Amino acid sequence: MPDLPLEISCQYVKELLDRGADFLLLDCREADEHAVAKIDAARLLPMSEIQKRLAELDADRQRQIVVHCHLGGRSLRVAQWLRENGFHAAQSMSGGIDEWSTNIDAQVPRY
Repeated sequence: MPDLPLEISCQYVKELLDRGADFLLLDCREADEHAVAKIDAARLLPMSEIQKRLAELDADRQRQIVVHCHLGGRSLRVAQWLRENGFHAAQSMSGGIDEWSTNIDAQVPRY
């Protein structure tokens, strides 16, 4: 897979979803945040648990993985950590679910 930018926009993630691209959208927020607001297509794997649950992602090692959080800080750290651990197509969705709610889907609550 060619070198991918570490960060991509919410709009680009929406385009990936709309065209049915083969990628994993990973929500690295905590369960209580996920209970308040979520993107339906995303799989929850909290940043606080990812080290001990990394094996759950083994099947996705070669896929594009887009990580999102609330505002974009945690997801950037998780995407970088995933790259350092062999997930070379890991990326962070800049702006997080807050920007997603503002610019993509107003039905997703802001918090």
